[in-house]
Amino acid sequence: MPYTITDACSGCTACVRKCPVGAITGERKKVHKIDPDLCIECGVCGRICPVSGAILDQLGKPCTFVKPALWSKPVININDCMSCNICIDACPVGCISLSKGAGAGDNHGYPYLSDEKACIGCSFCAIECPVDAITMTAPKG
Repeated sequence: MPYTITDACSGCTACVRKCPVGAITGERKKVHKIDPDLCIECGVCGRICPVSGAILDQLGKPCTFVKPALWSKPVININDCMSCNICIDACPVGCISLSKGAGAGDNHGYPYLSDEKACIGCSFCAIECPVDAITMTAPKG
């Protein structure tokens, strides 16, 4: 079930700018809408929305604003990682990349968070990891 926007929406467009799939539309200072066919349930709209109660999650509960600097980010344990690239494919914003090998005959690359600012903290990479090599960790602050 997709996220939904309520009449409490102020039309600030913060959610529109962050939605990785363009599922949110609306005019400035008017109530916006989420296209349920496009919504991937990443939750970024709810984390970025400054208006309490303007966005409801999949369960119909109001989302809470979280400063982007405090969003959880993926931490990849390369000892457990099997370099399957599923996390790279699962990321809706393309902020995970594959490193080059460590050199000296090691051609085995590992995924890493290549664009921390682009990361929306959706956890899709961790959810899809078949060997649980990714944990989502909130920055200390």
